[in-house]
Amino acid sequence: MATIPLTTRGAEKLKEELHRLKSVERHAVINAIAEARAQGDLSENAEYEAAKDKQGFIEGRILEIEGKLAAAQIIDPASVDAGGRIVFGTTVDLEEEASGAEVTYQIVGDDEADLKVGKISISSPIARALIGKEAGDVAEVMAPGGVKRYEVVEVRYV
Repeated sequence: MATIPLTTRGAEKLKEELHRLKSVERHAVINAIAEARAQGDLSENAEYEAAKDKQGFIEGRILEIEGKLAAAQIIDPASVDAGGRIVFGTTVDLEEEASGAEVTYQIVGDDEADLKVGKISISSPIARALIGKEAGDVAEVMAPGGVKRYEVVEVRYV
């Protein structure tokens, strides 16, 4: 089984979600199924069907999270020493050469990626182009609008 890279924050979020699913959501859906059963005929009971569907989703998500955590390689970005090179967990400041726009990204696992907060997936084209670069290097990224060039301004392990 392949390992799944996760930052320590990402692993904690998955553990919190797993705890919530097991301790809150699972019990709530069991109660909803019991209430729907009490209403009588299950063949035409929409509440029962909806509760069973939700139960299937919850149980599937629990199994998925447990599998990810079991296969996780948890990496603390603050303890990484890559000699100034961009690696998993690195926070990097970039400047787009064409526009001069500055952006900051942290390279994280697929489950943690959220562009709105500056977290990009390790499997994204920009992250793949950045891996191994260091401050002063230029990364070329194939974007839908053509090739974009980013200069690496700063590499941080936070």
